[in-house]
Amino acid sequence: MTACVRPDCVGSYGPEGYCDECGRRAPVGNAGYVGLPPGGGAPVSDGSSASAGSTPSAAMTRGTASSSGRTGTRGTGRGRLGGGLLDVPRMPRRDPTTAVLADPQVPESRRYCATCGRPVGRSRDGRPGLVEGFCTNDRTPYSFRPALDPGTAVAGRYEVLGTLAYGGLGWIYLARDRNVGDEVSDRWVVLKGLIDSGDADATAAAITERRFLVEVDHPAIVKIYDFVSHPDPRSGDRVGYIVMEYVGGRSLRDIYLDQPVVGGARQPLPLPHVIAYGLEVLPALGYLHERGLLYCDFKPDNVLHADDRITLVDLGAVRRIDDDVSAVWGTTGYQAPEVATVGPSASSDLYTVARSMAVLSFDFRGFSTAYLDKLPGPETVPLLEREESYYRLLRRATHPDPARRFGSAAEMTEQLLGVLRQVLASDGVPRPNVSAQFTGERRAFGTRAGQVDADATAHQTRPGAASVVAGLPIPQVDPADPAAALLATVQTADPDVLAEALSTLGSTGVEARLAVVRARLVSGDVATARTELAAIERVGDDWRLDWYDGLVALAEERFGDARQAFDRVYDALPGELAPQLALAATAELVGDGETARRLYERVWRTDHAYVSAAFGLARILAGADDRAAAVAVLDTVPESSSHSVPAQIAAVRARLGAEPTRLAESELLDVSTRVERLGLGVERRAWLTVETLRAALDWVRAGNGGAGRVLSHTLSERELRFGLERAFRVLSKVAADQETRIGLVDQANSVRPRTWF
Repeated sequence: MTACVRPDCVGSYGPEGYCDECGRRAPVGNAGYVGLPPGGGAPVSDGSSASAGSTPSAAMTRGTASSSGRTGTRGTGRGRLGGGLLDVPRMPRRDPTTAVLADPQVPESRRYCATCGRPVGRSRDGRPGLVEGFCTNDRTPYSFRPALDPGTAVAGRYEVLGTLAYGGLGWIYLARDRNVGDEVSDRWVVLKGLIDSGDADATAAAITERRFLVEVDHPAIVKIYDFVSHPDPRSGDRVGYIVMEYVGGRSLRDIYLDQPVVGGARQPLPLPHVIAYGLEVLPALGYLHERGLLYCDFKPDNVLHADDRITLVDLGAVRRIDDDVSAVWGTTGYQAPEVATVGPSASSDLYTVARSMAVLSFDFRGFSTAYLDKLPGPETVPLLEREESYYRLLRRATHPDPARRFGSAAEMTEQLLGVLRQVLASDGVPRPNVSAQFTGERRAFGTRAGQVDADATAHQTRPGAASVVAGLPIPQVDPADPAAALLATVQTADPDVLAEALSTLGSTGVEARLAVVRARLVSGDVATARTELAAIERVGDDWRLDWYDGLVALAEERFGDARQAFDRVYDALPGELAPQLALAATAELVGDGETARRLYERVWRTDHAYVSAAFGLARILAGADDRAAAVAVLDTVPESSSHSVPAQIAAVRARLGAEPTRLAESELLDVSTRVERLGLGVERRAWLTVETLRAALDWVRAGNGGAGRVLSHTLSERELRFGLERAFRVLSKVAADQETRIGLVDQANSVRPRTWF
């Protein structure tokens, strides 16, 4: 790339012809500039106004602020969309000089009287509607012509080039800032004015914008530079204009509309791309919420994608959280149902993000009619059936009860990122992450198939409920809880001692009491754990209490209750793997193999730290006689894992688990190779040798034959019996007591082939 020619700039020109540091365009003829073709690129949406379809609501109530996990100042570098987990195609920035409309018009369908709300300027008797005139109902004058002509100098500074677009609150103009520019490039800005200066709601919204929008400074939100006024050419009244940065790119709506139509249905955007957009938008909304602001009218039209950056535009509907006077703007199909009666809130902002993601990710027909305030189910949308976690995230974010939605943009972002990891892991590459909500597995459960001993018959059995309870992750201690610091220092597992210590020190909050419940479960005192858990006051939907409800029910083998409790946690935390692991184990315990398989598979493909999921998935597959798939799963347990060798032992048993008549010679040879390369001790190797040679002997006795060798023995009954005899004699030498030793010698003698010696 070619270095920027601007003095003191260390950037360089990208393929679109703009500097990656100062953002200025390369001068014509510069070697590093690759210009866009005339008229090429993508249409430009408005910089900041209410978009088409936005309507005001009568509700004027106070919302609640929430926090976001990301704040900061503007910068030129944004990084890749999707947190670096995927590559979203870059969207070229459009040359602003090619973006103006040749014939700017307001569609007749959007022409209404500002006073009475009745249609105006409509066609009649084959004649087009007037763009200027008077309402026939109340004689209010109207005009839908752009007020600024090309060449007009607004406030003596901003030279209008033309009209870019129009929205629910105003015309959008492209202008050149005469006061900022040099011989290298111009600074292009966007001006927003009112469609009709007689619209009281629109005027009030513009006045409100003057108060606080210049203070908004976030890399994913369009920047407001200035507020200026200019005489209206028709009335002479001074009209206000907002001056904001020019964002050359395409709206998410336009990107979606570019998708091909197949079988009468428009193809959605790839789900990972949709989630990546959501992950960029949510911190921007969280930034507004932290500053006591609500966006109110989020939708795909209001997000521009340019280069590898998305920008939230159309700030015309932004209002203060405590504003109970001005009109609330929103768009049918996106706006939360409670806004019309109780007003907007941070929760209703998050609702609009989820609805927008739904519109972009599947064929959401009827989203503004039949599904105005609900989602279609997985039974009608294959994507929602396939991506269960994504469906649950949308379902929580759009819950009819605002209190049941995500509590903040940061919380929704965290769960959405977890969902993205699950979606991307379907390509076979794990996307692990350290959870902020759960510990890892305390110990792997269901790994019996990886143990080597005399009881080979128990190797493929399901794990016991107690072992699942002991192995499942547990919720992380809330660092904001008063007892958090104390719990980090208490070093006792005795529940009575722990309860007394916490009580003495005055720690009686939820985390302290859950610590005691946890200690009771570990000690096996499940009845007392249940009693103490029931005594904790439940405020709202605390998923931690649901989690412990599930653990207690599982320990008492009340599998139906456990399943319901873990399902509630999954609903609350769709991006977490722990509740899915718990649901998988519970489903397996009640014999629901299909659900267990699906959940085990999702957990394991996403994060290989959950070894219990690998063994569980292999167990389900082997039980369904899909031995090859079971072995393939166990082979993905990393060699660095402490369960690598047990996984290989389990793979051996998965191969040998078939009926002798269904075993293939290649499977026996594979088992032989696996056993030989395992670095097992004498006793464990001998027991695994016994299992392998017995299976080979049964295979031969079933009438099969082959030229291969299994553990150095030819596939003949005589050789295999000699091998078994030797293995039993090795075991007898390391037996722990005389009785066991005698039994093993007897087994050696019983398998020995008949000879003359």
